[in-house]
Amino acid sequence: MRHTGGGAEHTGADQRQLSLAQAARVLYEAGILREVVTTDGWFVDPDHLPELWLSSVVYDTRMITPGALLVVKGRFKEDYLLPAQEQGMVAYVAEREYSSLTTCPGLIVTDALEAMSLLAAELYGHPERELTIVGITGTKGKTTTAHLVHAVLSQVTGGRSAMFSSNHLCLDGRTFTPAVLTTPESADSLRMMRQALDAGMTHLVMEVSSQAYKLKRVFGLTFDVGVFLNIGQDHISLVEHPTFEDYFFCKRELIRHSRQLVLNADTDYHGLLTEEARLAGARTLTVSREDGDLILTQEGEGFTLRYHGQEVAGSADQPMRLRLAGAFNQDNAAAAVAVALSLGSPAGSPQLRALEQVQVSGRMERLVSADGVVGYVDFAHNHLSTSSLLDEVERVYGRENPRIILVSGSTGGKAVNRRQGIVTAANGRVDSFIFTEDDQDRENATQIARQMRGYVTDTEASTQIVMPRAKAIEAAVAQAREYPGRRNVILVIGKGDEVYNVVNGVKQPYEGDAVVLRRLLG
Repeated sequence: MRHTGGGAEHTGADQRQLSLAQAARVLYEAGILREVVTTDGWFVDPDHLPELWLSSVVYDTRMITPGALLVVKGRFKEDYLLPAQEQGMVAYVAEREYSSLTTCPGLIVTDALEAMSLLAAELYGHPERELTIVGITGTKGKTTTAHLVHAVLSQVTGGRSAMFSSNHLCLDGRTFTPAVLTTPESADSLRMMRQALDAGMTHLVMEVSSQAYKLKRVFGLTFDVGVFLNIGQDHISLVEHPTFEDYFFCKRELIRHSRQLVLNADTDYHGLLTEEARLAGARTLTVSREDGDLILTQEGEGFTLRYHGQEVAGSADQPMRLRLAGAFNQDNAAAAVAVALSLGSPAGSPQLRALEQVQVSGRMERLVSADGVVGYVDFAHNHLSTSSLLDEVERVYGRENPRIILVSGSTGGKAVNRRQGIVTAANGRVDSFIFTEDDQDRENATQIARQMRGYVTDTEASTQIVMPRAKAIEAAVAQAREYPGRRNVILVIGKGDEVYNVVNGVKQPYEGDAVVLRRLLG
């Protein structure tokens, strides 16, 4: 384990401590410490601080245990400070002082989010310096690609690859637990990196959202390999990104913080992304179906990958065949192969075949009833992902003139551009729209559905609003069976494998789209 001068004391996997004076010094040297506030006065020199030891860095008063350093960020209720002190908080970090509300010392900083990342890294012994880290961004495909990369690296490393994805965390190479955020808060991610290292992991695969850079969840991280999959309109709202330009800029931050880059050369704005990589000095490996370093060639239902003409994965005689449906998942698999090559895996390695066994629940999950009704459950929740899903349906069932039913809602309070994007992608391509709830939060689900219905311009398509979500899926199945002479395809999108619906800030239990659809299709 590597250490920096004046840093934390490490006495084993479960006991790591950083003194308050050391913490203040880290912030001062980073240029973000304004002053230190104590009951004895205000100072700048950390040596004035009492000898206090920090056992954890937290950002939620519900996380406080004895020895905790509380980072005050976002919408914080001041009334929580005194109970936090009583629960064991020894100090706080904030962008303003709270000496009238607590007797605990305060480290007043210019940026609390940056401070949290710096102090968590110091407390946990800079695990980010010891792991080989792969960061993945894109408007669609991050989660699937993370699972694909994790599968390959697990083979390459002998099971010593961890993963942070939007649906699962894996810290020991084999145990998967539900995730909360696409990219964890910096204090959580650094703590989990330390846990992964202590469990013997050498590699980490993680999704990196635009919000991860907007809210500095990955502040201070440099990725050994960054993966940029694609870009489309998403996450535009008052509480996320005010414009597409801001969203795109935050996505591109991954490039500036990557030593190597895997780039889909077929994505929009490819020229700008390439230029960004060149200026950042990131060694770039491009993936493409037409013109790139790594070329994907369709071989029936499978594919091959060639690096400057040399076969590196699959062959014409034995192409790669994924369990994941969709041409876009082949693109995701190509990105995973490119990551493995960037990290030194040899061309043609049999370990790359691990891609063929990957399944991701709620991502292009296909169900077929005895009477031929086809159902897809997918996380598609914006224009790009909805369009890609419909492309796949057309590829597989287009010759059968399918009757397509789309079941969709959209989130409340954020990413409001998704509502129009989903409908625009489906206009003229589906026969029936059924609008329903999907994490409406503090908005009214019916009002969101009415707004989406207003974007339907196809006069031949039928539209319905059905609540709750399970009843909407039931209506879709019933509608499909009204046309027994047609191939009926039901697309249930937006939630993937989620088993809740967010209402008024609370996750309300929901059995899940696949469970409902499977029950109805028999």
